Amino acid sequence: MSQSVRMRWVPFVLGLYLLASSAAHAQLTAIVAVEPTEKKAGHSILRSALEAGLSQATGQAVKVTTTEDLADVMRATRSAGFDIFIGPPQVAASALQRGYELVGCSQKSDHYVLVGLTQIETVAAMKGKRLYLPQQDSVYTYMARGMLNEAGLSFKDLKAVRHEKYPQAGLSALTLGTTDATVVRAEEWALWATTYPGVAKVLATSRPVPGGFSAVMRKDLPSDVRSKLSQWLSTASASAGLAPIGLRPEAQEYQKVAELGLFTPNALPGVKRITAKDALQLQAQGALVVDTRTEKEYRTKRIRGAVWAAYGEKSLKDVAFNAEQDDFKALESLDRTKPLIFSCNGAECWKSYKAARVAADKGFANVYWMRGGLPEWDAEGLPTEGG
Repeated sequence: MSQSVRMRWVPFVLGLYLLASSAAHAQLTAIVAVEPTEKKAGHSILRSALEAGLSQATGQAVKVTTTEDLADVMRATRSAGFDIFIGPPQVAASALQRGYELVGCSQKSDHYVLVGLTQIETVAAMKGKRLYLPQQDSVYTYMARGMLNEAGLSFKDLKAVRHEKYPQAGLSALTLGTTDATVVRAEEWALWATTYPGVAKVLATSRPVPGGFSAVMRKDLPSDVRSKLSQWLSTASASAGLAPIGLRPEAQEYQKVAELGLFTPNALPGVKRITAKDALQLQAQGALVVDTRTEKEYRTKRIRGAVWAAYGEKSLKDVAFNAEQDDFKALESLDRTKPLIFSCNGAECWKSYKAARVAADKGFANVYWMRGGLPEWDAEGLPTEGG
């Protein structure tokens, strides 16, 4: 190779070296989200020490942000706004659905209980009652929304939702008769119930919820960086005031947290919920499977024999949705004389839930809801078409 050719290659090779060097030393970003009811634990965290420890562990600069604005943090999980999220379980649960992997959590899993005055029979009977909760973005409020949602209720169905500072004060409010129900940790309830027997009872109990701080990191970080981050957070983070994040809850625990308040309720009053196999049998007897998804989704892949009746959804994904904000003119084209089975993209999709409820409200006599939708139908190996 001539000297002139070698000289032309020098800038190119140097550029590649600088690019690789820059990538290797790119700044990582982390955010610590402090649960509003756990400020004491948050105040012990030393941001500068956390930055120094993470930077030393990974061999590259790490910028740490701390915040108590959980609404902002939840938005950041949806846009992959940070390389590392450290916060309450609902933050980790959201991030784990969007390209992150679990490092662990700092405390054993908890159960949360919705407790109400003894005269309240069920969660459904909470309609028109008063509920005491800590701050709106707390894990307690997250649990309450999910437990109400599973019973087909929304905060809008309650007489009042009072947000205060401390979760345990909800139990005092029950004693004083200034609220009808509250949400606390199961351990807190057990201690209180022995002191004040007969005042209240458990209406619902959550599944296990990872305790303390949970940490997740981007899956696409280099494997050696992920390994170093995991090692430091699980063993050495106490030097920065953060309890070691070394416990590994079941992935299903985070999945269940993610579903709370996001997935459709388990039941729809006035409408019979059925499985995919039930739907197949009803279809063979003349029932119509009604696909409420978009036309593109319908044409790409659908349940064999399903008819298309799109539900134009603009209202909130909530049991107290406002049907007037939505467009379901397609309902009028359906045959009222036949049983109708409403379906969409599974438990996370609200279109079939809303469509079934609107149909029942408009007097359609035989309305069914296949909550599992096309994903359940597919998983059962039942016939599809389209594409």
